[in-house]
Amino acid sequence: MENISCAKPFLKWAGGKKQLLIEFNKRLPNYLKENGSISRYVEPFVGGGAMFFYLKKHYIIKESILLDINRELVIAYKVIKNDHKSLVSILLDIEEDHLNMDEDGRKENYYKIRDVYNQELPGFDFSNYNKQWIERTSYLIFMNKTCFNGLFRQNKKGEFNVPFGLYKNPKICDVTNIELVNKALKDTEIICADFRASEMYIKQDTFVYMDPPYRPLTTTSNFTNYSKDGFNDFDQVNLASFFKKLDKKGAYLMLSNSDPKNEDINDNFFDKLYNGYNINRVKAKRNINRDASGRGIINELIVRNY
Repeated sequence: MENISCAKPFLKWAGGKKQLLIEFNKRLPNYLKENGSISRYVEPFVGGGAMFFYLKKHYIIKESILLDINRELVIAYKVIKNDHKSLVSILLDIEEDHLNMDEDGRKENYYKIRDVYNQELPGFDFSNYNKQWIERTSYLIFMNKTCFNGLFRQNKKGEFNVPFGLYKNPKICDVTNIELVNKALKDTEIICADFRASEMYIKQDTFVYMDPPYRPLTTTSNFTNYSKDGFNDFDQVNLASFFKKLDKKGAYLMLSNSDPKNEDINDNFFDKLYNGYNINRVKAKRNINRDASGRGIINELIVRNY
């Protein structure tokens, strides 16, 4: 367990849950905290994986299944699971070249790699594991570590469209963490699919954590494009129905989302959707906002069926 205890997300990810992990831990099922182990863990929106890596650190997970609809993210997880040494080799070369450039050179290099990344998209084989996955993952990690605010955002075509960010000495290749993530993923199944596909892996007593793209706090903060298809209120309603369906199977369910009451005290969107379940409001710091004045302490929701 010590070999994987320090693994952490290998990508910066909008809506990352690092700051809320202690709050999540307080609200884990009693059986899990008492036994120190999870027989089966399923995460339908893995994203950066903060919750998964946290649970790996503190508990024994006998079986884990991670899903996400974002193809680019899923191939990155699979590459680190299967070919992390080759990935590190490529990333170290990219890092050395990039850091030896001046600011103008770094900017030009960033957009050059972003262009290649996007131009490969139409003909890229996302279905069959191959060596191109390793190179593409290296580009993704490079852009994630050097783009503005460490965002991952796609346009309607599925192209990465985040601009260059100014960093003095970005850590592009974290060799130690990539090795730790590789170990954490050894016995983990990684699937590219919509959240509904997780149902087949969920049975009685399965622990499920759902971290969907958050509902925008305001009409001007609509940042849900982690995938080209987005995630709107209709999807949130469908997810609530899915939550209720899994509840009937006897699974232990935890879900997090933004609290619309931060902006409108009368907005009961989630209170209505999850009426009858255990809803807690916890404090969190809003990290992703291009206007620094718009960052601050807000409430986020934790919903449980136990």
